[in-house]
Amino acid sequence: MSDRQTHEQAEAVHNPKTDPDPASNTEKDPADWVTGGEPMTGAQASYLKTLSETVHEPDAFDETLTKAEASQRIDQLKAKSGR
Repeated sequence: MSDRQTHEQAEAVHNPKTDPDPASNTEKDPADWVTGGEPMTGAQASYLKTLSETVHEPDAFDETLTKAEASQRIDQLKAKSGR
């Protein structure tokens, strides 16, 4: 087998980097996250705080949220803010 044949065969294998639908496996329902029940991350807390202030809903920030809950709240506030 030549190097050219090997290269052509490698190109024929599915490559997720060139998949026409790259989002097909990048979004997962937060309810299905393995770590969704863990406390939200520092980045989530910071972004959630900023968004809650932006839309003038300071009560939307709750430091006891889980990762999954924070993600859902962030999505809701992003929709309200137009971000």
